[in-house]
Amino acid sequence: MSNWNAWIGREMAQSDTLDHALARRWCATFDLEMRDRAMPQGIHLCLCTPQAPSNALGADGHPARDDSADSFFPPIPLPRRMWAASEIAFQAPLEIGAAITRTSRIVSVSEKDGKSGKLGFVEVEHVTMAGEIEAVRETQTLVYRDAAAPDAPLSPPAPGEGKFDASDWGTVRTFTPSETLLFRYSALTFNTHRIHYDAPYASDVERYRGLVVHGPLITSLLLQLVAQEYGDNALAGFAFRAISPAIAGEPLHLALKQGNNGLELGAFAADGRQTLKASATLS
Repeated sequence: MSNWNAWIGREMAQSDTLDHALARRWCATFDLEMRDRAMPQGIHLCLCTPQAPSNALGADGHPARDDSADSFFPPIPLPRRMWAASEIAFQAPLEIGAAITRTSRIVSVSEKDGKSGKLGFVEVEHVTMAGEIEAVRETQTLVYRDAAAPDAPLSPPAPGEGKFDASDWGTVRTFTPSETLLFRYSALTFNTHRIHYDAPYASDVERYRGLVVHGPLITSLLLQLVAQEYGDNALAGFAFRAISPAIAGEPLHLALKQGNNGLELGAFAADGRQTLKASATLS
């Protein structure tokens, strides 16, 4: 791979409005009651979404990357992209009617050799403003990987004989993410990554065992689990790391407990395989 220093510090600004229509669609997607003003934490993931025209999308559905001055992300020559982690600081609730601006900045670009080949890492800082108030500051880690071999084993492996152990967790919610839920979340976030809605592509090209549940979708559900216990907008911070793909149509256990340094959260497949690990601090 090349030297990507020219991309470090590159910025992009977007604007949006948290209007009633988006708020209603978001609440409907998660079967939540409509709020009057302040929306629950997680709504920021549906604001200032990618706006590349359809003819500027790559084969995977993401906006294509090149070495032009207009390309925000560096054209790392690794085709598979994954949102691997985020660290989020919640500083003020986002209210319906707010004028939203988000400034995104490339913090770092690096590469490593992994077990499966070359890996590219891009860290992006997003600052979300509601009017003049800084509401959310998030640092995302994106990972780029080599193409999967046509005969590579499907990931993740089929469910084993194990079982998720709920005894170590204070609160557990079990549900099955449907294809409909994935479609709605993709629509809310204007996310056209094909692993979330195109089953033949997901299995034949990227070698997943089924449609992949969005990491931010699982994050949104974990944030709602926190809200059930502590109320809306109760968190000062939230961090998550993707561990293993969660597959649509298969049971998913969302778990929460009080840890030594705040809240510990996780998402687990039916056989106990962890799909996402998270931590949070209360305001």
